[in-house]
Amino acid sequence: MIRCKPLLGTFVEISAEDRKHSLHAIEMAFTAIEQVQSLMGFHNPDSELSQINARSYLEPIRIHSWTAKVLTIAQEIQIESQGIFNCGVGHLLVEVGLLPKCFSLGNHSFGGIEDLRFIEPNLVQSKLPLCLDLGGIAKGYAVDKAVEVLVDHGIHSGSVNAGGDMRIFGDLAQDIQIRSPSNPHELIQIGSMRAGAIATSSLYFSKRDADAKSYMVNPINQDHVEFLESYSVIADECVYADALTKLVSVTGDTQHPCLSHFSAQAIRIPNPPIS
Repeated sequence: MIRCKPLLGTFVEISAEDRKHSLHAIEMAFTAIEQVQSLMGFHNPDSELSQINARSYLEPIRIHSWTAKVLTIAQEIQIESQGIFNCGVGHLLVEVGLLPKCFSLGNHSFGGIEDLRFIEPNLVQSKLPLCLDLGGIAKGYAVDKAVEVLVDHGIHSGSVNAGGDMRIFGDLAQDIQIRSPSNPHELIQIGSMRAGAIATSSLYFSKRDADAKSYMVNPINQDHVEFLESYSVIADECVYADALTKLVSVTGDTQHPCLSHFSAQAIRIPNPPIS
């Protein structure tokens, strides 16, 4: 059984092999994805992420355990990547119109994910004003939560695909296809997967004029990074695959030491692809 819904700024497709229990399980998986979106959406002024951005440098903010988990993982990857992955670039995307202006940026000097501290497991405060954007990691976490729900509801095999962030579980191998960087409507089969996650970053559909900026930002020098190829990362969990695609997209390094630390592998498809 396959169901699809518009969520997370893309279309999310959930597939489950157990027909007897799959319909209810799939609906519960979609509910989990909706909750991640509600908690961590930059576009939602009432989300916990928006509250962190607006007030965490003024007062402690109590957050859901899921939000705490994503922030903890983001901090872990920020450390291991030596700052190349950092969610604290939201203000740079707001400034060029790639994210909505949900609160006044003012003349603040913004900190990064490393400036957020946990007072308690679900209570955070920042030393500096923040403009965090979890778009580079929360989608992968939402995929993982959906898989967790499916398994908890007795689904033995299936997949969750959120616009290129995909996790497969169970005994049935599935073909893995990636869009061609030179022709996004063409799919390139790179192999098959039985259990694990893959995420891809590219500028496939970025139809921008000459003055427009890329959404991929190098947090260290704050440059907007342009690239023609696509980068995919394979990992055990989609939250790590999603985040680490930003690392390899910024650096162009598919052998970065951070990948092996998280037991991940990267794939680069050049533009044009090698035939």
